[in-house]
Amino acid sequence: MSLRFGILVFPAVQQLDLTGPYEVFASAAGAEVHLVWKDLAPVVSATGLTLNPTATFETCPPLDVLCVPGGSGINALLEDEATLRFLRERAAAARFVTSVCTGSLVLGAAGLLAGRRATTHWNALDFLAAFGATAVEDRIVRDGSLITAGGVTSGIDFGLAVVAALLGEAEAQTVQLCLEYAPAPPFAAGTPGQAPPAILAQARERLAGSRAAREAILARLKHPA
Repeated sequence: MSLRFGILVFPAVQQLDLTGPYEVFASAAGAEVHLVWKDLAPVVSATGLTLNPTATFETCPPLDVLCVPGGSGINALLEDEATLRFLRERAAAARFVTSVCTGSLVLGAAGLLAGRRATTHWNALDFLAAFGATAVEDRIVRDGSLITAGGVTSGIDFGLAVVAALLGEAEAQTVQLCLEYAPAPPFAAGTPGQAPPAILAQARERLAGSRAAREAILARLKHPA
């Protein structure tokens, strides 16, 4: 029997949050991967790549793994009851409920992080407390059936960890080798702790707009009109 993975796809998703784990999941033995959204119309990612949903909220089959990627588009999802209801319903039956990057905030808005350990992109870690979660500054955090990953590129590591949990380490290592995943970045600037102060300041400035929008949304969720 195949394993079914369902990855939420939505306007302004961060494509690598989605395509990183997608590639890993789709490379696993017996895997069936669905890109799920409200309809089947093409979706444009935050960086302009067009993605095609393969299932809707209504037609999506039962899932072993439910995954929510991040990106600037999650801001709208934090207050989108149709999406949050879908996640709550599917989470109840999935073997693993998962996220990459700021997708964890959407899980939080759906009420799926309360009392759980979780992680997200470094620029959003402090938002997790608003959803009753304990923020953990790790690349991958597992709390029972909940698995969350840090920012963007961590989705590949996360995908391998999920495959290992489902099919064993040998299958995960086989997938890793087939993908030749042996990262050796040219710069040591991949985390706030590694990056030079000037680079960190520049990154914070670049992300400030989206962060401010999320702060406003969280304020509304905490104190609805």
